[in-house]
Amino acid sequence: MTTDHQDTDTTTLDTDVLVVGAGPAGLMLATELRLGGAEVVVVDQRPGPTTESRASTLHARTMEILDSRGLLDQLGTPPCEPRGHFGGVPLDLTLPSPYPGQWKVAQTRTEELLQQRAAELGAELRRRHQLLSVTTEDTAVEAEAIGPYGPVHIRARYLVGCDGEDSTVRRLVRAPFPGRDATRELLRADVSGVAVADRRFHRLERGLAIAATRNGVTRVMVHEFGRPPGERGGAEPDFTEVTDVWKRVTGEDISHGTPLWVNAFGDADRQLAHYRHGRVLFAGDAAHRQMPSGGQALNLGVQDAFNLGWKLAAVIRGSAPEDLLDTYHRERHTVGRQVLANIRAQVELLLGGPEVEPTRALLTELVTLDGVRQHLAGMISGLGIRYDVEGDGRDGDQDFGVGVANGVGVGSETRPEAHPLLGRRLPDAWLEPVEGGARRRTTELLRTGRGLLLSLDGDGARALRAATAPWSDRVTFAEGRPASGGPIPAGRALLVRPDGYVAWTGSAPDGLPEALTRWFGAPADGS
Repeated sequence: MTTDHQDTDTTTLDTDVLVVGAGPAGLMLATELRLGGAEVVVVDQRPGPTTESRASTLHARTMEILDSRGLLDQLGTPPCEPRGHFGGVPLDLTLPSPYPGQWKVAQTRTEELLQQRAAELGAELRRRHQLLSVTTEDTAVEAEAIGPYGPVHIRARYLVGCDGEDSTVRRLVRAPFPGRDATRELLRADVSGVAVADRRFHRLERGLAIAATRNGVTRVMVHEFGRPPGERGGAEPDFTEVTDVWKRVTGEDISHGTPLWVNAFGDADRQLAHYRHGRVLFAGDAAHRQMPSGGQALNLGVQDAFNLGWKLAAVIRGSAPEDLLDTYHRERHTVGRQVLANIRAQVELLLGGPEVEPTRALLTELVTLDGVRQHLAGMISGLGIRYDVEGDGRDGDQDFGVGVANGVGVGSETRPEAHPLLGRRLPDAWLEPVEGGARRRTTELLRTGRGLLLSLDGDGARALRAATAPWSDRVTFAEGRPASGGPIPAGRALLVRPDGYVAWTGSAPDGLPEALTRWFGAPADGS
């Protein structure tokens, strides 16, 4: 991976995929594309990974994703907080997962980790490159950028905009981005040299105040009830603005502190009408703009990229038809719409004035009911996602597309008779060997980024292996004996997509070839 190029004339690059934006979503996408065999060029305006203390929470589903690619060892053991919140109301996030709760990892570390893996896999990253134009053709996308040493022309089969909430790609292709602009905002600053008490969503008479001190640095966030977003012409707020609002809300003076970072984020709520525009696709904040409540924004973007990467690589390799990309829109647009809806509800609970107190009081009572807690925790953590893997290909803006489960296998079904695991992510579990060998975790079977046919029925393994053989260049066959009473039932087989979601289950090959064709393309022998 190269980050600087001393070119003197216009440079021309040819690649399979041009990824615009080297944040967490763009870098995750680059790793998945390379794992799937696609050539990738990533361009980003910044000179390196972010140095700002932005998103710092990885939820359970994102931790599972990193584990399935063997990336967690490099993170060490980050702090974990089992308790999160919904609109400032405390919420226990503990659900069945190897990684329940909120894991505190600075965004700069997440970007460093993903950049390193993308480099190991051979992605090319060009820093300090600004995108200027995008032209789509029948078979390619032409892009112009300006780098530190001159103009760069890039021709790619596909382009993916991962360039944030103010996406240049979105503007250049004029992608409809319906929704509403911000009407309220939170001011945020990291400050050294101040001593204020920690506050967790402290609602006072005049506003909301949040404060937490770690390693001598205090992060403060404040909203003054009824105060609209500041008119700053796109610039970040001054520290003076933060201290003035903080004093009006809390009565405390923090103006003597040293600001390390200051910004503001509002309650804007927008989502692309379509995540795919022919050969241009979108992921992360470029596809949806929301208030980063509960740390959901970064996790949503990483999971967008994880869903798209293997599909786009399969289309580029020619092993899957192009309409596989439409399942990306159907699945992730529905997830994004549901996340934006829960964030809208949280914004009202957080930034609403005294009129929301009765609702907050009611929710505080309701979250003590386990079904309610599990449902909300499933939404926040991503563990409740269930894709309609047997869908008929209709538009993704339909309620059946994704079900938010309660975290224990109960939720909206993809079909009335659907198996509880169908459309959900393969649970992490130990498998005993059928003949010799060592025990294996199901998560370890996903490390290659290939599809997986997991036989849990020794008697039917031979027929299942034979049915899978024409797809052996894309799908790995494995056998194991699940533990009794564990999350995976014995006596069945599971077809698992590269992103870990179960696409078919059965005790015999009936329906398996159709599922393999749907998700992995035509068999290699043409049968």
